[in-house]
Amino acid sequence: MLRKGLQILVMSALALSAGTTLAADKAFHLQETSIEQIHAGIRSGEVSCKQIVEAYVARSKAYNGVCTALVTADGAKAKSVLGTIRGGAAIKFPTKTVAFSSLVPDFSKYKGDAPDYGHMEATMSDPSVFQQYGMVAGIPNAKQISGLDTINLRGERSVSCKAECDAATGALPASCPKACDSFRQQPDAIERAAELDKQYGRNPDLAAMPMYCVPMSFKAIYDAKDMRSTGGADAKYAMDAAPKDSTLIARMRSAGAIIFAHALNAEYNGGSGDPGGANKVKKPSIGTGGARETWGGTTCNPYDTERETGGSSGGSGTSVAANLVVCSICETTGGSCRNPGTHNGVVNFVPTKGMISFGGAIGANPYQDRPGIHCKTVADTATVMDAFRDSKTGSYFDARDPYTSLPRVIATKTSYKSALTPAGTAKPLAGLRIGVVRELMVKHTASDGPIVDGINRELQVLKDLGAELVETVDPQYPDDPSIPNLSFGFQEAMAEVLPFHMPEVLAWKKDGKPEFEVPGWDVSSRKYLVAASNHKAPWPAKLNLRRIIGNPPGGDDVVTGYTFSFNMAQYLNERGDSTIYDWDTLNANAKYFSDAKLTAAKNWGAKEIDIRTYDTTYTMKRRDAMRMVMMKVMEQNKIDVFVNPPLSTPPAKIGAAAEPDRDLRLGFGYGARLGIPEVHVPAGFLDTLYEATFVLSKDGSKYESVAATKPTRLSSPLPFDIAFWAGPGEESMLFKVASAYEAATHHRKAPPAFGPLAGEP
Repeated sequence: MLRKGLQILVMSALALSAGTTLAADKAFHLQETSIEQIHAGIRSGEVSCKQIVEAYVARSKAYNGVCTALVTADGAKAKSVLGTIRGGAAIKFPTKTVAFSSLVPDFSKYKGDAPDYGHMEATMSDPSVFQQYGMVAGIPNAKQISGLDTINLRGERSVSCKAECDAATGALPASCPKACDSFRQQPDAIERAAELDKQYGRNPDLAAMPMYCVPMSFKAIYDAKDMRSTGGADAKYAMDAAPKDSTLIARMRSAGAIIFAHALNAEYNGGSGDPGGANKVKKPSIGTGGARETWGGTTCNPYDTERETGGSSGGSGTSVAANLVVCSICETTGGSCRNPGTHNGVVNFVPTKGMISFGGAIGANPYQDRPGIHCKTVADTATVMDAFRDSKTGSYFDARDPYTSLPRVIATKTSYKSALTPAGTAKPLAGLRIGVVRELMVKHTASDGPIVDGINRELQVLKDLGAELVETVDPQYPDDPSIPNLSFGFQEAMAEVLPFHMPEVLAWKKDGKPEFEVPGWDVSSRKYLVAASNHKAPWPAKLNLRRIIGNPPGGDDVVTGYTFSFNMAQYLNERGDSTIYDWDTLNANAKYFSDAKLTAAKNWGAKEIDIRTYDTTYTMKRRDAMRMVMMKVMEQNKIDVFVNPPLSTPPAKIGAAAEPDRDLRLGFGYGARLGIPEVHVPAGFLDTLYEATFVLSKDGSKYESVAATKPTRLSSPLPFDIAFWAGPGEESMLFKVASAYEAATHHRKAPPAFGPLAGEP
């Protein structure tokens, strides 16, 4: 049923954003709809599955466009060109550019290498399609976000089989690849919706298909057999659609979901940072870029399109936040689900490592890569999580992912949706103890203040819901007299565990000097390690939760020269494309959006990669040791769940300075490092932040980011989440806490610039 007035629709959208359920006599509304409301609308006859999918296509056509401008030497206009087709029309690039000198100070004194200025180029995959290369900046009030890089619509879902090569009927033209004959037999998103309507009408079997007619996006690293699957890269495969679905896409199909689109990501899972090697960057990129692809471009924050989205799963977060899809499947190696979840005001849930399969995806570091779920509500997230079970066995195990063999003993036998707190429950968290992690709430600079203060306000909600709060102690965080301190915290637990399991940590050096010191002790000696383990010697103050979660000196334990190079080579070998099948053929048939990305790809593909996985060995030791630390803190203090901000810093403007790290506060990768479950829920909005700026180095060779000291008042408030996390297998407890908090707060609000379209259901 179409809306009967703007006022009714706006009121309904606000009600939905507040988490309320529409009464039976109200019309179905697409904006902020939930899985349950989609099913209710179909069963009542108010809307069909086909109408729902067509409405999302219309939203994508209206809102899924370019949101960045080229950063050029002089701000001169760029040529007018078109990009790939999305939602039935080619995307249009802005011709207005941004002069680099307007983004940085003292450019006349800059003596470094010439920046990688923005420019338009034809893509390798399709020379008729252009894309932005080099530096870009976010466009204010763009009213577009570029969250989806490929929409599952006939004629545009594949470059290998585009236009007439994807026609549903008739003979395959001789000019089309033979593979297109079988590819085009697969229905697109609208056709699949029509099939479901014809087969089930108003009475779908929701027990067998809990995701019935739910349009979803998937981070571009997840293979789909009916859509271009290149990890966001401009790589010219013989056949750009994958030979078969990734496991998660296959299971969502069988659960009745509409495989609607690939979400834009940081190309190749964000895993292609430069491992170093013979190839060196000649043209540096200056300024933060957020989630960006060579094929799909850059996605922008729907609450402020000048800003980035956080993490490599940016398109997953933005496509859900702007109501381009209902839910999305993200992926995190460090913070790639968490960051776009909190920056885009959506629920983010990542289960225990290995709980759900990563089979059929491009990874950055298989030991840490984990699929996650972005939805607008905790209930929808639980529904998706339940639907990932194998429909025949009820298990999450997948032979394509060996990690899924690990947590079978901790996966609940009952549904995760049943763990949600029932509506109207009085004091639903009574009897639970929640640990406030102050190590992750230190205000290192003024930039941390607004979010940390916001989370502190939300702690009262947890108390009001009946929870008992206790807090860890950090010398850089002032004690809160209203919350009791833990008598046994992370540092005490580390003192008991690390001296035996990871004694080498105490011998780390920084700038040639010991990183950790205790007066009167040699902290790397056996004598000290034994004494510390028995609490007879002080533990180094600097060896705290933030530091151990961070990287070892001189190393990056997230992505090494071997992990990503191996995983990509393994993926290409398994995919078996006739044109691209290894690193050499990949780089010969691909373009990259910047000189830095091109240089990194060359280094990744180098044959001289060191196969020794010292960093992976370290991460495996750390996970085992720090899980023990975490669980001992939980058990000894009878803690059920931990709480803290997912991030304490807000999103930066694309092309501008990013907040510099302080004392490892930006490395909130505890979830990925430990492989433990975490759920993040919208917790409010910022109307003030502190904007980092650039400063030219003393020698004039480079620009450096400096933290701001003066506040900036925002015209467009930015969302942030609250994080709950617990031990392996404690997903049900997290759903209980998260759903109770969500029901008590209703902080989720849709971005104002992406409201309902005229005629939208």
